[in-house]
Amino acid sequence: MKTILWATLTGNGNYAQSSPNHPPKEEALGDFAAHAREAGNFIVGRRTFEGMQASGSGGYFSEMDIVVVSGSVKEIPGVTVVSSPSDALSYLRDKGYPTALISGGADLHNAFLSQGLVDELIFNIAPVLEGKGLNLLIDTEKYQYKEVELLNFKSLGSGVVQVHYAIDHHM
Repeated sequence: MKTILWATLTGNGNYAQSSPNHPPKEEALGDFAAHAREAGNFIVGRRTFEGMQASGSGGYFSEMDIVVVSGSVKEIPGVTVVSSPSDALSYLRDKGYPTALISGGADLHNAFLSQGLVDELIFNIAPVLEGKGLNLLIDTEKYQYKEVELLNFKSLGSGVVQVHYAIDHHM
């Protein structure tokens, strides 16, 4: 099964932190929805999922398999809750999905990356700079230097640029 990590970053490389005063760019949200529809699923961390529910966007994805990875919560109505990235992938693989979309949460992204469970990266670069924010902090022993292959790049509009990479697991 192919795993795709999808994230929106700021122009200076931090995770874009959305808030009521700084909502996510519509172009990025539309792109995520398109990728989620294509995959039929997405994996998300608990805090990010709770943020989706609070914003009202959780219902938009009700037709999809949503897998929440949480070490503390065991059950959330309407979604599948698992305790680890590998459990999330096993669940989706058992359901026959050819692709898993890994969405929100820096901790979740770092967990998947540090375990070598990501095949492709889709980064949307938002036209903002953020002084504080979360970063990709992957296992420095495994990823001291890792080549990726550019698969595609495009403008999503409103200054949002998307880059799509493949990770070479043989290096």
